[in-house]
Amino acid sequence: MQITGKIVYVDLSGGFWGIESDDGQQYNPGTTLPDTFKEKDIRIKANVSPSQSFSIFMWGTNVDIHEIEKI
Repeated sequence: MQITGKIVYVDLSGGFWGIESDDGQQYNPGTTLPDTFKEKDIRIKANVSPSQSFSIFMWGTNVDIHEIEKI
């Protein structure tokens, strides 16, 4: 699925990076978010799919990023 939104830093359980889409959905990309995108409030467009991985963070839907770009 394709999403547009912004990168957010979530200060829970030690902190992690997430994506908040334009429609208010929250996505947790886990380790698939490239380091160059770990910057608060940058706008992105990404192609993601539901992740089969487990996360300790109780925030958003776990996703794997296949493509991502700044917009």
